[in-house]
Amino acid sequence: MWYLTLSIIALGIVTALIGHFGSKKKAPPSPVLPPPACCGQHDVCERNNLLAAASKPAEYYDDEDLDRFAGTSADAYAADAVEEFREVLYTLRTPEVASWLRSLQLRRIDLPDALKDEAYLIVGEQQTQN
Repeated sequence: MWYLTLSIIALGIVTALIGHFGSKKKAPPSPVLPPPACCGQHDVCERNNLLAAASKPAEYYDDEDLDRFAGTSADAYAADAVEEFREVLYTLRTPEVASWLRSLQLRRIDLPDALKDEAYLIVGEQQTQN
């Protein structure tokens, strides 16, 4: 019985020593990395980009006539209005589409629902190419 008790106490002491001295080893400090470049596919990036863009004036892409749609709901556009937006969208160069969408937001113009998938697809393809 004494052997069993002494064995358990000795095992406890050995385990405590291993735990104490084993935790003294310090791992090398991890390097401090700069924040990753924004890819635009995350809410934080989009929020930061929109905040930065809000301090700049809205940029026009020969689309001043779209200002009359400010305040119109995205699902309330007539077919001819959607075609006006589509014409501007497809005359832009691919790298300009994201800036154009930001410009519309700054001007409080909602992109028609019928064009959102097309526009975001173009922006997504542009981001994957970069």
